[in-house]
Amino acid sequence: MRFNPTRYSSAVGEIWVMATFKVKYCRKIFDIDSVRELTNMLFQEAFKYYNIRCDKLSFDSDHVHMILDMGLYSKIELAKKLKGFVAKMLFRLMPWLKNDRWDGGYFWGSGLWNPAYDIRNIHDLAFYRRYLDKQKYSSTGQTMLKAY
Repeated sequence: MRFNPTRYSSAVGEIWVMATFKVKYCRKIFDIDSVRELTNMLFQEAFKYYNIRCDKLSFDSDHVHMILDMGLYSKIELAKKLKGFVAKMLFRLMPWLKNDRWDGGYFWGSGLWNPAYDIRNIHDLAFYRRYLDKQKYSSTGQTMLKAY
């Protein structure tokens, strides 16, 4: 990964992981450009706020993948901090997402994220970067086959 590892007060090193968070009820909210762009911005703010390094972030219709350096956080802390920060701010900035489904809402009476998450250690960073590049909404601007 790096030849100059991150230094903390009593530890030196990096733990790179791929985290996947799925939206509750498999709602395809990231197909909405404004929701996806705001969520991306909120994740960037969360990374800065919690001092988490992010190598790559990609969206599919109903979930998000990211490659992160865990730093001194456990997997549970990492998921709780990121999911909580993004959900709270997203619902504050787009309250219509919480409307009743008859009023065009998606999450009436519930939260944004599925309680389950996947955070796994990365052994081959290039493999996971390629995987994230193949997501529906990747930062690489790759055109998907179904676009043709």
